[in-house]
Amino acid sequence: MTPPHAPGEPVQALPDPAAVDPAVLATLLARHGWVRRGGPAARYGRWTPPDDESGTSVLVPAGDGFDDAVDLLADAVTALSRSSTPSARAILLALAVPGDELRWHREPAGPAEAATWDDAERLQRAARAMLAAGAKAGRAPAAYFGARLDAHAGDFLDRVLVVEQGAALTAYTPAPEGRAAVTTLVRALEALRDAVDYRRVSGGPEAFENAVQAGVSRELVQSVEDLVRGATATRLTVAWSATAGTPGGFGDRRVVLDFSPGDLPALTEAAELLERIEPAVAVTVVGVVVRLKRADPAGPGAVRLRVLGGAEVRELKLRLPDPDYRLAAEAHLAGLPVRVAGRLESRGGFRRLTRPQGLELCGWEDADRERLLKSLGEGLGEELGEELDGGLGEGGEGA
Repeated sequence: MTPPHAPGEPVQALPDPAAVDPAVLATLLARHGWVRRGGPAARYGRWTPPDDESGTSVLVPAGDGFDDAVDLLADAVTALSRSSTPSARAILLALAVPGDELRWHREPAGPAEAATWDDAERLQRAARAMLAAGAKAGRAPAAYFGARLDAHAGDFLDRVLVVEQGAALTAYTPAPEGRAAVTTLVRALEALRDAVDYRRVSGGPEAFENAVQAGVSRELVQSVEDLVRGATATRLTVAWSATAGTPGGFGDRRVVLDFSPGDLPALTEAAELLERIEPAVAVTVVGVVVRLKRADPAGPGAVRLRVLGGAEVRELKLRLPDPDYRLAAEAHLAGLPVRVAGRLESRGGFRRLTRPQGLELCGWEDADRERLLKSLGEGLGEELGEELDGGLGEGGEGA
């Protein structure tokens, strides 16, 4: 998730005027309240900001077929970059990083001027968790993800641009390639809003369980809790990318989702329920032993695996009896992955493998080696590469 920019900070890279679609620019101007004034309708339109106090105006050609279209668009981009109107920056960002716009607004309890750094941090944390929950549910719905699909969510967040302005935060998500995460998030939040209302009226929690297939998860519920706690009101609005257009199934309706402190009891209950109902998963994983520890040289011991396949988590902990522990230590010393079956338990965030059985050594696949080196980072990856080629040396059974 690209770090937020301070208000008034210039856009790092202005959009190329030759690549700007006049229709997209006009759509963004209208979306942010700019007013089209005069000008030959068939050739260009002059747009001014809603307050009309900054003295800014831009000429936007009706199409890119006119000889002076690129020149007019270059002038428009320059005028927006120099404008003191707050929406000018948002328009430039939308042009420079085409994508869907998600805007969170949070009203902290107490006077606006008393808003603290903690409020801004809470807003960023809640927005990030909400986007991650949408990315995970867009891949496969679950009542509780824990550590599962963390890598997938992280890849999505790395492609999101965030702009913070006071009590509001806007995220620009890639479109259309990032649409699955955003459309799933919107549908999940709508389902959560309905489930909370149902719970408050009927007294029954079953709607939360039914909403899982729409993308509702414990992680999503907790992100809304975090957003709402300590606020008087919160709102999320979504504006679809003018370049990619509106996704199927959403029509022309405006996406606005509101949550309030009155929803907190139902949200807390929902989070507990969703974690409780997510079952353990039978898996067979392949991974590299990265840590071993035991108190008794002849007893069972704890092992940590860096997962290469079989489960969508980065690492797993498991406890092995003496014979299997020794085999894991042998794999560690030889720099070889192991294969083991067991149950991925929801307790602890799906980071623990229980009832392990059938532990065995297995060979390296090129793709597994590359994936492991990448996941460990350059420094650790170079070290591990030497270890895999020459053995791990001493300390195979250390902590």
